[in-house]
Amino acid sequence: MTVERAILAFAGFMVLLSLVLTYTVHANFVWLTVFVGANLLQSAFSGFCPAAIFMKKVLGLPTEAEKARAA
Repeated sequence: MTVERAILAFAGFMVLLSLVLTYTVHANFVWLTVFVGANLLQSAFSGFCPAAIFMKKVLGLPTEAEKARAA
């Protein structure tokens, strides 16, 4: 799995989790969905994603470019 795919999976998981928490725990968990969406939007324009940095440095996941070079 690459960093880019892991980010998509993580964002999808967080959106679904926040919706479940909003429905079952408290309505204010909808703000978690807003936060995830805002992070995805700013990442699309700035290229900065803290989760991607974490996945690359700590988890050691390769980027798509690194995986393509290795193949």
